[in-house]
Amino acid sequence: MNLEVWGNNNSIREKVFNLEVLMKQLPQTDIPVKHYFSQGVYAREITIPAGIILTGEIHKFKQLNILSSGKMSVYTEEGIKRVQAPFTVVSPPGTKRIAYTHTECVWTTIHGTDETDVEIIKAQFIAKDENEWLEFCNTNQLQLGF
Repeated sequence: MNLEVWGNNNSIREKVFNLEVLMKQLPQTDIPVKHYFSQGVYAREITIPAGIILTGEIHKFKQLNILSSGKMSVYTEEGIKRVQAPFTVVSPPGTKRIAYTHTECVWTTIHGTDETDVEIIKAQFIAKDENEWLEFCNTNQLQLGF
């Protein structure tokens, strides 16, 4: 694996994207997803095995995230932060993170919606890639805080 893509001159965001490209060339781990719905709320819960490096989706809107079980390290603009359950954070729109799980972790992302079709929810709340995110920002005149 060529880690030169990690270079010192790259932004946090570029580093995460570059590492994600390399990670996709490696064997992948199945991460089960559970979906929960209540009035105006959709929650997506994943159980991540210990010892996994993973990247998150690019969310179009801020979202609530809950680590309800486990310990992980997350690469942020402030550096690597080690967090453990219980841990709750509101992530800003457009956040792209990479994490390493020290133990098995249960992570839940929560969105406000009455929609119950998971594919429609994904289309509404998640940008498939950086180009879709930038187009979404341009269309909605969002300010990028990177």
